[in-house]
This record gives sequence, structure tokens and C-alpha cells, in this order.
Amino acid sequence: MSDNPISGQPPREPRVPQPAAGPSVCPRHPDREAYVRCQRCGRPACPECQRPAAVGIQCVDCVREAARSTPSAKTVFGGRATDGTPVVTYSIIAICAVVYLIQKVDPTITARFSFVPALGWTEPWRFLTAAFLHSPDTIFHILLNMFALWSLGQYLEPMLGRARFAALYIISGIGGQVAVALLAGSPTLTGLNTGQDMAWITPVVGASGAIFGLFGALLVLNRHLGRSSAAMYATIAINAAFGFIYPGIAWQAHLGGLVTGAGCAAIIVAFRHQGVRQRVWLALGGVLGLLVAVVLVKYLALPDVIRMISSKDFGQQ
Repeated sequence: MSDNPISGQPPREPRVPQPAAGPSVCPRHPDREAYVRCQRCGRPACPECQRPAAVGIQCVDCVREAARSTPSAKTVFGGRATDGTPVVTYSIIAICAVVYLIQKVDPTITARFSFVPALGWTEPWRFLTAAFLHSPDTIFHILLNMFALWSLGQYLEPMLGRARFAALYIISGIGGQVAVALLAGSPTLTGLNTGQDMAWITPVVGASGAIFGLFGALLVLNRHLGRSSAAMYATIAINAAFGFIYPGIAWQAHLGGLVTGAGCAAIIVAFRHQGVRQRVWLALGGVLGLLVAVVLVKYLALPDVIRMISSKDFGQQ
């Protein structure tokens, strides 16, 4: 037989061995080999960039993109749903506890950051800082306030979402101090010198205004949800009575916080729907702006010599 190839067919060329394909490289870490590909985009992913998915493995970039495009769960009032842990509540309690210890170590902290109506114009930060201070002379003040905050926060924060709850607390606290300034009367130099206008120079501390704001919010939100607040009315009445019976408690802050908190809650309810949900921040900002405007009118109506009182006039540095 002939060794020639069959007629009409080209001769076969010897097979040249191809080099084996090298390992894939992770695009996020070019110095690492990747043997697994993302099920979504098909790119290689090293172990650090791999994320388990419902089917297979996805890269970290695809997981982030999916999280951005997937709408987050919302609470009944439009806030971002959480796992139920009242993080903001615990944080406020921790801040108040730390500040209380600092007050015990350094007594000047109370005088420097408490709210005094006479200092509201020259040192406006006191409208906020007073809500995180408590009387250093007794531990019962902070214990009662923090217990109330813990009780209310566990209920309200998961319902509203962390951001809305924090805004409610801060605005209510400021509203409490605004009420103190508004109800402190119209002082005069004679009244200050004779002790008739003591409310204008009396320091106010405590989270009570903010907590009463939570009380007011709870009443409004429960009414919207059709839930009973009968027990809460009794609690509010008892706490309000302390402001008139027990000396040294600013009932004005309680009243201001209650009204401000109820107003903020009404706004949150009104802007809970999908189409107008983001406008709630503009509306809450409007509440804060209204508080500022009201207190500005109060101070501008006073004589310059009263309005411009500063810490130096109290012997503070």
C-alpha cells in the first residue's frame, strides 16, 4: 500500500500544542489570582471580593449596585426600617451619662452649657446643650429622664426610623428652651436687680423638654394608628404635676417640648406617603425655623442692655 495521502485531501499538519490559559486576575486586586467568576457580571473575583448570593457568588461591586437600585424598606411613617434596635436612644442615654459624669468632675460645665434665658441671645448654643445636661446635685433627675427616654425610644424609634426620631428629639429639646425664654416674662434692669425677674437668670438643665416632645409625638402617632394612649395620659399628667409641685423643675420646658413634639409628629404623619416623603425634612426644618423666628422676636423686643447680657456678667469666663 502506498504511504501517500488519499487523493483529494490535504496532508495533515502536525498539531502544535497551545499554551495553557493562565489564571484569571481579580480586577480589584490585580496581584491576586481568581478562580471564581461573578454570576452577575462574569468578572473574576478573588476571595476577598466574593459575596454569597441566592445563586452562586457575586462580586462586591455587583452587590453594591444591587443595594443602590433596590428600594430600602420603610416604616409606616416613611423612615428607613431598621432591625428594631433603638441605636439613637441608646446613644443619647450614653451621651447624657458621660456628660453627667463630667459635670460631677467639673462643676463649671453646668454653668457654661445650661440654658439661661438671659444668655440666649449672646450664647444661642445653650438652647441645644441644656437638653444633654442634668442636675449634678441629685442622681434621680438623670435616672428618671433616662428611664423615660429608654421606654419611649424603644417604641418610637423603630416606628419612625432613626433619623426622624433624632430630629424629633433635638427639635423638641430646643422647643422646650424656647418656651422657657418666652414665658420668662419681659425683664427690666430694676426687676433683675431687685430679684423680681429671677426667671430670666435662672439656669435650666435636663432632657425633660425633649422627653415631653416624645410624649406629644406618641399621642399623635398612636391616634393616627388607632392605638389607645390612655395610660400615657396619666403618665404625662403625673410628670406635668411635678413641674408645679416639686421646686426647681421648669414646667415651661415641659409645655414647650410637648407642643413642639406633637407638631413634629403631625408633620411626619402628613408627609408619610411615597410621593411627598422626602419633603418631611423641609417641613421639620420649617418647625425649627419657626422656633428661631419666635425667639428672635422675643429677644429683639428687649432693651439692648438686657439682650446683650453675657457670661461675663454672671462672673463666668
